[in-house]
Amino acid sequence: MRRMEFKMERPGLLEPGQKITVTEGVLPSNYYYTIDPALAMSGNIPFRYRLQSREGVVTDVIENARGFYVTAEFDEPEVDMKK
Repeated sequence: MRRMEFKMERPGLLEPGQKITVTEGVLPSNYYYTIDPALAMSGNIPFRYRLQSREGVVTDVIENARGFYVTAEFDEPEVDMKK
């Protein structure tokens, strides 16, 4: 399972176990993903790590000093973006 983190601006929009769909956006050298309908947004993802799935499941929602963060799992192999 591939895990991705998304930034959410307001609490209570998503909860663990909820099924989600994402929309892909394109920048000159990266992709980014938005949980529909504009609930949370991923960071920039390099082209070689493009997300193939468009549906996933929320596994965690946490709040820290910088805001709310959503972790979602997608049915595809995990990628190591540190390479």
